[in-house]
Amino acid sequence: MSGGRQTEEAAEGLLREAGALLEGHFQLASGRHSGVYVEKFRLLERPPQTDALCRMIADWARELSPQVVAGPTTGGIIVSYEVARHLGLRSIFAENAEAGGRAFQRGFTIAPGERVLVVDDVLTTGGSVRDVLDAVRAMGGEPLAVAVLIDRSGGKSNGSVGADFGVPFFSCLALDLPSHEPADCPLCEQGLPLTIT
Repeated sequence: MSGGRQTEEAAEGLLREAGALLEGHFQLASGRHSGVYVEKFRLLERPPQTDALCRMIADWARELSPQVVAGPTTGGIIVSYEVARHLGLRSIFAENAEAGGRAFQRGFTIAPGERVLVVDDVLTTGGSVRDVLDAVRAMGGEPLAVAVLIDRSGGKSNGSVGADFGVPFFSCLALDLPSHEPADCPLCEQGLPLTIT
């Protein structure tokens, strides 16, 4: 579920204000081309805009009564910290594990049955979020909900419509950003300069 029309309009305004929602001709990490790109680090370098978006997540999650907030490295650390600050909770993060997936290291703990809100900055495939959910379960915690600043999965984070992690889901802004194979890219046909992200 996204944050509703007013929340989404506010979130889009915050992204534009931070210079994070870019229009042009971009080559994505996947190799595909797109006319719109979200540069999350332009957002994360702007505390006022990041804080406002994290407050949206905290306001949504408050009624669920989480006990701890967890995110994946790298951008998820900032989101986890800010959401936890708004909720008055602990913030932890899961790092890449040697055996694959992610794990809580550095002495982070989750008590058996502790209710965990999992957050991230941008959802594309859902892989990082799924890894954090697995790490929460591995420590005996209870995944309570998932929330992200931006859902750019276009409903494809699980191969079907909508982000389905088996728990309530929230995004401040959902974007369905079309992308094209380079050979079929209308922006290439128009001769627009390509920016590699």
